[in-house]
Amino acid sequence: MLSKILITIGLVILAIGLLLHFAPGVLGWFGRLPGDIDIERGNTRFFFPITSMIIVSIVLTLIVNLFFRR
Repeated sequence: MLSKILITIGLVILAIGLLLHFAPGVLGWFGRLPGDIDIERGNTRFFFPITSMIIVSIVLTLIVNLFFRR
């Protein structure tokens, strides 16, 4: 069971890496969604991607539930 999870995680990371390398505009929206906090003042920048992390959490929850559902 653990091997399936590790293989899937590896394939997902590979797919994301290929997308970012060969089509950099595909995930250009990620991190700039409504609800992502980005404050820039002078030489300081604060970035907190709330909405983007909620989407990542939902996707990971769905993937994990697919593997552990009996």
